[in-house]
Amino acid sequence: MPATTPPVQKHISIEGCRASYFESGTPGKLPLLLMHGLGPGASVSGAFAAIRPFLDAHFHVFATDLIGFGTSGQKPTPPYFDFPLWVSQARAVLGLMPTGKVGIFGHSASGAIALRLAASEPRIAAVITTGTAGTRFEVNSDLRRLWTFPDSREDLRVSLRSLIHDPTHVTESGLDVRWGILQSSGYREYFTAMFDGDLQSLADSWIVAGDELKRISADYTLVHGRDDLPCPVEATSMRLAHQIRHASLVLLSRCGHAPALEHPEQVCAAVRLAFASHVNFGEI
Repeated sequence: MPATTPPVQKHISIEGCRASYFESGTPGKLPLLLMHGLGPGASVSGAFAAIRPFLDAHFHVFATDLIGFGTSGQKPTPPYFDFPLWVSQARAVLGLMPTGKVGIFGHSASGAIALRLAASEPRIAAVITTGTAGTRFEVNSDLRRLWTFPDSREDLRVSLRSLIHDPTHVTESGLDVRWGILQSSGYREYFTAMFDGDLQSLADSWIVAGDELKRISADYTLVHGRDDLPCPVEATSMRLAHQIRHASLVLLSRCGHAPALEHPEQVCAAVRLAFASHVNFGEI
């Protein structure tokens, strides 16, 4: 069994902003870029915690916190919701990964980043997304709730009901981690300013045009919760699957907007499906 390496935090500068990423997993295996979604207390470590051992065993992982989230720095000036900046960040991390073919795993808003990369980066062999964005749909009450800073720990618990289908997955320890992040100096002001103004315009900034989608030639697997409230599958992954040349769609029942948290074993099975032509999962 190949030895895996624990996460090592590293930093790069993107347009004057400090971005963090964590390199881990198994060198020599297919490099995999991990990216998280947007929300109160969001981070790449939290988004993939339940499946990270599996990913580290089978990939050379590069996991990045989007600027403004997790361990990455903040933009010095608005707009703080900056989809083009996050795409640039992803490209920069991609450039630091070993040469040759790579994989992408993007969640939610980072699914839209994955779409942009797959349409323009020929070295991408395969992509998997969970609860992806990338289409135009009306901002609903659940997405609006996730883009509102919770005033208390109990408000955070209520917010996460828009994220997770089964409330038993909202654990006290998970709440502690997110609430601790939210109490970081300046986090409230930055997060509130990020989602200030017209939320529909912010959401529309992640739309990936049809001509871009047609350029995607990589194997593409879209995983989505049937009960996803903020990013309904009918308005997102189902529409995208019809426009991407080599797209497979995995629809999970009893699952909201956090498949890797609610159904980690099924998501790992979907990873095997997504990278079956590029990774020998039988080695371990």
